[in-house]
Order: sequence, then structure tokens, then C-alpha cells
Amino acid sequence: MTPLTAPRTSPAATGGVAALGPDATALLRLLDQGFESWGTQAGALPMITPPLLPVARLAELDYYQNFPHQAVVTAPLRLVDAKDSYAPSDGVFAPDELEPARLALPSAACYGVYLHLADQELATPQRITVLGRCFRREEHYEDLRRLLGFHMREIVAIGTQEYAEEHLRHFTARIEAFADRMGLPLRREAATDPFYDRGGPRALLQQISPVKHEFLHEDLAIASVNTHRNFFGERCSITLAGTAQPVFTSCVAFGLERWLAVLTRHFGGWAQATEAVERALESC
Repeated sequence: MTPLTAPRTSPAATGGVAALGPDATALLRLLDQGFESWGTQAGALPMITPPLLPVARLAELDYYQNFPHQAVVTAPLRLVDAKDSYAPSDGVFAPDELEPARLALPSAACYGVYLHLADQELATPQRITVLGRCFRREEHYEDLRRLLGFHMREIVAIGTQEYAEEHLRHFTARIEAFADRMGLPLRREAATDPFYDRGGPRALLQQISPVKHEFLHEDLAIASVNTHRNFFGERCSITLAGTAQPVFTSCVAFGLERWLAVLTRHFGGWAQATEAVERALESC
């Protein structure tokens, strides 16, 4: 009889996907519950969005113009009547063995929120919080620092321009205070990610007033605050009662596996990192 071995306590990452052991899972859940509570304390409603989104709907949001380097799509096998078994060759299915790719694995959790609210008039501004499984194609992958598939907690604001901007100010302060309580050095920098078409008027506006700021520990971004102005309001036809104008949106995002990588490196292990997070959340 083969003896049982203890489960891994550290993540095992291969090819951009990682399995989290008990310690990593517990710390990820602790962080996520903390970040989710920040949202609910601010009035955010919890949602579960689909793990897959229609390629056509993301195309309407210029996703494949702005983020082709991150895009990951999925397709079912092309079933052939004369064939009774299917197996990949050298670890892959060839393109002619697949149906057209009509579904995408989203790279951010908030896309599902905006598509869910499409063609709606909101009675009042609102906040929504969501935990998403997100996917990004990268040039290289590195343990928990850079993954193909990962967890992202987001807190989204939908309403007037003032409402969306205040949302970012509020959560910027919370992130900075949380890091200070742990003694975790973070710096806030304007990000260079292209969100709007590089050649359009919005791209020029982004250069003047950046739409995304990241919170970095050393060289790794672990959270971001993002303003989309009225882009999603326009593209998804989301309006606010009494205004007949497209809503403004903003979001705060936390890459949870990246937090694990940073915290365990900074504090020296799972137990130490968990203790530091628990203390900081208790004093928030």
C-alpha cells in the first residue's frame, strides 16, 4: 500500500498554471475576504460573472484591438462521424480539429459586469464586487508572479464621473493604509498598458491623464485603480436615470496570486505572511 504524503504547502506552477496548497489557499481566501469586505462596507453588491464571455461581445469593446497580446480564446473539438476516439498529438489539438472559437477567457473580472448591465438604465449609481478567474497570455510565466490563469478580486463603480473618481480615491487610501499597517513597501505609478485605441483621441487623453495606476512592490504590480471614463457606458449602453447619458465607470483590482508571491517573499513564509495580513485586516 502506497503511503500517503502530506499535500504541498507551496504552489506548484507549470506553464503558467498553478495549484495552491493548503497554506496558499488559506492566505488567498483571507486576502480575498478582506478585499471583498472593503467593497461591501462601501455598499458594493456581490456578483458572480461567467467564466467565459462571447468573443463577439468583447470585440464590441475593442478588446482585440487593444489587448491582442493577452487574448485567450477557447473552442470545442470538431467531432467527425467516422472517428470514435480523439487524442492530442504532441500535447496539442491542431486547428482543423477544432470548431470556431466563439468564447473567450477574460483577462479581467469587470468585463462580465459591464456586459451584464448592457442596455440598462440604473436607478442610482452603484458598486459591484466580483471575484473572477482571469487569463492572460504572457511572453513568459514565473511562479505566482506571472500566471496564465489567476484570481482577480475587483470592486467596480458605475455612475457619474464624480462617483467613479471618488471610488478610486477611497480605495487608493485603503490600499495604502493596508500596506502601511503591514510594513509592506508599495509605490504607486501610472501604468503604460494601452486601454484605448493608440491612435484615437482617447489615447491622447490617456497620455495627459492616465487611466490606470498600479501599486508595485519592487518590480511587481499587485493592485491597480482604473478609470474608464464613459467608455463602457457608451459601448454597453448603460445609462443613469435622470441623465440619459452613458455612465462613467472605474474599478479597483487585486491580483491575488501576486499578493501571495509578494507577501511570502517579504515576510519569509506562509505563517508569517498570514499573521501580518490578519493583524492588518483587524486594524482596518
